[in-house]
Amino acid sequence: MNSLTPEEKTVKILKDQGVDLVATLPCDRMKKLLPLIDIDNGFKTLKLTREENGVGICAGYYFGNKRPVMVIQSTGLGNMLNALLSLNVTYKVPLPIIASWRGVYNEKIPAQFPLGRALPDILKASDIDYTVIRSSAEIGLLEDVIRYAFTNNRPHVALVLPSVWENSRCAPPPEPKHMVCRTCSLELTAKSQPPAISRYQAIESLVSILDDEIVVSNIGIPSKELYHAGDRPLNFYMLGSMGLASAIGLGLAMAQHRHVVVIDGDGSLLMNPNVLTQIAAQQPSNLTVVAVNNGAYGSTGNQETLACECIDVELMARGHGLQYTTKAHTGEELVAAYNRFKDETGPGFIDVVVRPVNEPVGEIPLSPVEIKERFMRAILD
Repeated sequence: MNSLTPEEKTVKILKDQGVDLVATLPCDRMKKLLPLIDIDNGFKTLKLTREENGVGICAGYYFGNKRPVMVIQSTGLGNMLNALLSLNVTYKVPLPIIASWRGVYNEKIPAQFPLGRALPDILKASDIDYTVIRSSAEIGLLEDVIRYAFTNNRPHVALVLPSVWENSRCAPPPEPKHMVCRTCSLELTAKSQPPAISRYQAIESLVSILDDEIVVSNIGIPSKELYHAGDRPLNFYMLGSMGLASAIGLGLAMAQHRHVVVIDGDGSLLMNPNVLTQIAAQQPSNLTVVAVNNGAYGSTGNQETLACECIDVELMARGHGLQYTTKAHTGEELVAAYNRFKDETGPGFIDVVVRPVNEPVGEIPLSPVEIKERFMRAILD
């Protein structure tokens, strides 16, 4: 290892630790590392559009019995904090994070100072484990970070100072590619009818045709309604991390071959439309997103979302690059659309227009860890 550059050592550690997926967002201080990660190293790479998506995608990838790692700039940890606590810490989901630590070493950008200097205290207060790597001689600590995360089912952050890379002999990154010549067109007339069914009735219709599909349900009342409409071990019930249902579903679809159904919502998708871009980029044929669109934040008192009057959810999905989209207003339309999309060559997206009412169902009598463990056992069966 002594003859290798810090970047080469990092890639070797990722390979030796059996990593299956490396999800990245760039940092100028580790710009020589990312091209090495993108080379065929025996693991899949994923270019993220936002760090929270990476948390959800990596969780889904882990649920599919794989080992993901994130490589990001430390600023992204601020964006990820709630997702790490409400998903990874709550459900005991491992995630090693290699973060280029900005704001503390030879930093010239004032905006990097506040979060960068506070990060150790923020992570400590959040009970998120971290390891500081100060020099290239300490790169081997990444092995401990990755091993600790997967052994203890927790996130673990490697805060890597820019001093690690500054004297590296690694080749500079290649010149950026030019935009290719292409023609893009979009033609869609999307017309919503008055809703004829509730969200619970839509979920009941979907449950009636499920076989061995994996289901990821959006947080709050949608998960409670799914549990009471048709509990099964292959259901993953989200309790927090709003906006990440489709990200978790994407990770699952990438990690295994079984079909994945995401019961998402208009409020969740409007909070995180970036996930639609990620789905369009990956094009998993075994993924269907069922966007249960009630024009309201159902779990917080049915306050109106922008989908109530301003935004067409199907058009939003099509604009992000999803080709197989449709609307459904009845249970029969939902079933027909799902059966059709399940046989298509790309991911499907169904905008299901429903009434903004909640079924009076009880709590899910399972702990987060019980939900996760039962779910992962069912996937492996």
